[in-house]
Amino acid sequence: MARINLLPWREEKRRERQRQFMSSLLLTAILGVVLVFFAGFVFDQKISHQQSRNEMVQREIKALEIRIKRIEELERTRARLISRKQVIERLQASRSTTVELMDKLAKTIPVGVTLTTIQQQGKNLALIGTSQSNARVSAYLRQLEKNDLFLSPQLDYVRTASNPVTATEPYQFSIKVQLRPPKSADEEDGFDDPDGQGGTA
Repeated sequence: MARINLLPWREEKRRERQRQFMSSLLLTAILGVVLVFFAGFVFDQKISHQQSRNEMVQREIKALEIRIKRIEELERTRARLISRKQVIERLQASRSTTVELMDKLAKTIPVGVTLTTIQQQGKNLALIGTSQSNARVSAYLRQLEKNDLFLSPQLDYVRTASNPVTATEPYQFSIKVQLRPPKSADEEDGFDDPDGQGGTA
């Protein structure tokens, strides 16, 4: 005798598929939550690591800024010291130039010429005096041209004095000349020679 299944097998099969679908959906949801949590943990770790690196970079930047400020202060101090050194060198050079000027002026004055006034304004020098003749003034100009301290001597005027100081020197003259720039301490010591031989063979 044949058996006939009267139970609603289609309904049972549909419920079985629904259970499988719900199980798959639940498993997928759990897996998604786990993946999201894991991804968030990884990103949090990366963000934390980057923040620590940023903090370290900021500390290094602050340390470098402090060093840069110290270097700038040292540069300003160095510039002030160099400026003071240059002022001292100029004063020393001008002092030696004054002594040299008086010495060479005395050596260049020929017989028959007397200086009455010496006026200096920077590198420009005005020599005013009396002379026995125009030839004596010309000789004085030649003496100045031969001296390395005086540059470009020019005769301003030579004329008969209205009130001569002495009868032997009836002419009055004025000569303008430029002074050679004072040598620096390195040049005086011979350090201006690029070969370091001081100009000797």
